[in-house]
Amino acid sequence: MSAFDAFPLGQPAFVTNVLDRAAHLRRDDEKLFALEQKPSSRAYVVYRDSLLVKREGDKVRALLSIDEALKCGANPGTIFLGLRDGAAMFGMGMPQAAAEKLVGREDYTVTELRGMAMQGAIPPEELSAIAMAKSMVGWHQRHGYCANCGARSAMKEGGWKRECPTCKAEHFPRTDPVVIMHVASGEKCLLGRQKHFPPGMYSCLAGFVEAAETIEDAVRREILEESGIRCTDVQYYMTQPWPYPSSLMIGCSARAVSEDIVVDHSELEDARWFTREEAALMLTRTHPDGLAGPHPFAIAHHLLGRWVHDKS
Repeated sequence: MSAFDAFPLGQPAFVTNVLDRAAHLRRDDEKLFALEQKPSSRAYVVYRDSLLVKREGDKVRALLSIDEALKCGANPGTIFLGLRDGAAMFGMGMPQAAAEKLVGREDYTVTELRGMAMQGAIPPEELSAIAMAKSMVGWHQRHGYCANCGARSAMKEGGWKRECPTCKAEHFPRTDPVVIMHVASGEKCLLGRQKHFPPGMYSCLAGFVEAAETIEDAVRREILEESGIRCTDVQYYMTQPWPYPSSLMIGCSARAVSEDIVVDHSELEDARWFTREEAALMLTRTHPDGLAGPHPFAIAHHLLGRWVHDKS
């Protein structure tokens, strides 16, 4: 199965959740400690934007036993992700020194998560739990001190809360909402590219939802700011958790009411209108000019693919 086959239309990465989050166990420290000691318990180990995996022939395994994770230098503090078929799943971080010690080893390696997922090296059904582990580990690494008084805070409730021992403030993981939009004008759609994109790649425009802003307003504002295009008829499609570092991509469509593009070059390198036929070729990587659309790993591919196949 190719990486493209792994993410059929409507099923981008990180959306297939196979875990029971079992939130009722998060406050039971004794039970969680006992679960960590069970041979059936497993962990995903995260280092920055990468994942610790074990090489097994020409394949890799991301789901490790607790002993495997600790022997590779993972931090002992675990985040309880939930249960899968009755077995406890945890997320663990890894310090830089431990990751560096794995360089050159043949049995374990630290590999960039996005690349592995896009290549189909990790089963799609595992990606949601991995995204949870990555988001939570990253949150703890960035929020070790109380935002209220500055004292060192402590991990609580299986990693789903930090508590300040000084002022007793409680801190919880946050998710940043991001709108990502497919904009059409009749048989044309608007796509843009950023400087860091691979050569020839175009994708849907996107941006963060601001304070006290509706999703619809964010869609209209971001499209106008980045491309100068005014839009209406904003419709919701689907969401995709996006652990870079911890966002929720809110997929929408909109209808353009203007067509004169004015690119904000501080945000985009280029923005263009593409016909439905061109978009279809870009999605299959067969465009005669070498242009390409977003990878099926990302929700942008599915927004564009839905429009390509919707002839109504």
